[in-house]
Amino acid sequence: PFPVELKAGKKYAWCACGHSRSQPFCDGTHKKVTPGISPLRFTPEEDKMAWLCGCKRTRSPPYCDGTH
Repeated sequence: PFPVELKAGKKYAWCACGHSRSQPFCDGTHKKVTPGISPLRFTPEEDKMAWLCGCKRTRSPPYCDGTH
């Protein structure tokens, strides 16, 4: 998982395909490599430290649930 500091109200795009060079966030690579997969867009309601999933197998995306 990736430890990240999230800001309340800021929009994020979590990479769901695993090909982004700016993990755990989307850089648009999916458009060519995996066009059927889109990033998960989310906006936290509060400032917080979070562990974002890197294995892409979490059942609670974008957050790590220990599936790895």
